[in-house]
Amino acid sequence: MLRDYALERDKRVAFIREAVKKAGASGIVFGSSGGKDSALVGILCKLACDNTVGVIMPCQSRRNYEEDTVDALELGRQYNIRTITIDLSPVKQALVDEASKEIQPSPMALANIGPRLRMTTLYTVAASENLLVAGTGNRSEIYMGYFTKYGDGGYDINPIADLTATEVFEFLRFLNAPEAFLTKAPSAALFEGQTDEQEMGLTYDELDGYILTGEGQPEVIAKIESAHAKTEHKRRPALIYTDPETK
Repeated sequence: MLRDYALERDKRVAFIREAVKKAGASGIVFGSSGGKDSALVGILCKLACDNTVGVIMPCQSRRNYEEDTVDALELGRQYNIRTITIDLSPVKQALVDEASKEIQPSPMALANIGPRLRMTTLYTVAASENLLVAGTGNRSEIYMGYFTKYGDGGYDINPIADLTATEVFEFLRFLNAPEAFLTKAPSAALFEGQTDEQEMGLTYDELDGYILTGEGQPEVIAKIESAHAKTEHKRRPALIYTDPETK
C-alpha cells in the first residue's frame, strides 16, 4: 500500500529536528553519493535543518568521479544543499600500500575500505562543525546486511531505515527529485561495474516483496533469509564479555 508521503515527510523532518536539538548540534552532514538513498536523506535533512552539508567522497571508482559526482552536485543545486568534495582515492591507496607490506588484502577487504574511509571523513567534518552524521541505509539493504560494518552502517541518525528501496523511489518521486536518481541502477560503486542487484543476486522488487508481504519464490526467500542470518552480526551491538557471576 502506498504511503502518505506528505505525512511521511513531515514526521521525518520533525524527527531530524528533534535529534539535532537534543544533541545540541548545529546541523547535519551526510555522504552525498549520487544515489537514491543519499538523495532522499539529503532532501529530508535540508527540509529539517538549513545547515545541511553533503560530502562527495570519490574513492577510485570511475563512476564516483563521473555520473555520481554530477548527480550529487545537481542535488545540491536543486535543494540548495552546501556540497563539498573530499577525494579519498589517495588515502585509500596509501592504506593499501602500507597494509600490503605485511598482508595480502582480500578483494572484500579492499571493497570495504572505501565505505569505512567515508564514515571517518563524515565524522571528521561533523566534529569540526558540530554536526550530526546522517545514515543513508534503507530497510532492504539493512535486512540483507548489504552495508559495511563500521562504514555506512555507522551514523548518529537514520531517517529512512524503515523504508524499502521501492518506497525510497516512491518518496523521491513525491519530492520531485532529479530524474537521474530514479533511473540509474543503484550501486555502492565498491568496484567498477558493480550494481546492488547484481551483487545481491536478486532484484529489489523480489526483496521488497518478501519484506513487505512475506511472499516470494522459494529460491528467492532462501537466498534472502540466508543473507539475513549470515549478516546478523552487522545489525546487533558488538559482543562484549560479561561475567555471569557479576551482578
